[in-house]
Amino acid sequence: MVLGTQIAFSQGSSTRSQWLNTPGSRVEALAVLQTLNAALLSNASATLTLDRWCAAHKLAPEGSKIVAQRVRGQDKPADEHVRELLTVGPGELVAYRRVRLVCGDRVLSEADNWYVPAKLTAEMNQALKTSDIAFGRAVQALDFTRTNLSATLLWSPLSEGWDMDGLTAHETSSPSLPPFLLEHRAVLKLRDGTPFSAVVESYTDNVLDFPVPRLLSR
Repeated sequence: MVLGTQIAFSQGSSTRSQWLNTPGSRVEALAVLQTLNAALLSNASATLTLDRWCAAHKLAPEGSKIVAQRVRGQDKPADEHVRELLTVGPGELVAYRRVRLVCGDRVLSEADNWYVPAKLTAEMNQALKTSDIAFGRAVQALDFTRTNLSATLLWSPLSEGWDMDGLTAHETSSPSLPPFLLEHRAVLKLRDGTPFSAVVESYTDNVLDFPVPRLLSR
């Protein structure tokens, strides 16, 4: 069951090198990833979910909160599909914000966000334009809801058919994590059901950058 050599992930020395050394560790990695997936799907704000994930897994110093690093120069105008999701006409302003959501020194996700400024307060729009505040925190007072459109697992530590064929001790000669593990697409809505934001969120391998869980026996 134990691999003969240490398997390291692609991004330098970190606790990620503890994952995937055994079939049991691969199962744990999948369970952790699906736990995060479920938490994101069951909460309106990805920002607040990542706040809790970062704190629970000690990915940053105690008290750290998610901040948004703006990615500029890569604007994506709202296309017909985005405008349809937001139920706005071709002449209505749709703003765009691309960010990296960071906790401490770890980028946990990258997000494309199209939103309707007319649906937000002046203070919210100002904060989104001039600060590193994450979108979910900036609009938290709206008490918004989230409609999930898709949740895609971009990587699995287990090969297809493992549940029927069993687990192999060595699935590939040079395993490594891809940069992104999950992708979510969603629409954020006001309490009356009016959509005001469409998001595409890509979650990085840093969400697994903590020591492998211990298997405890009773």
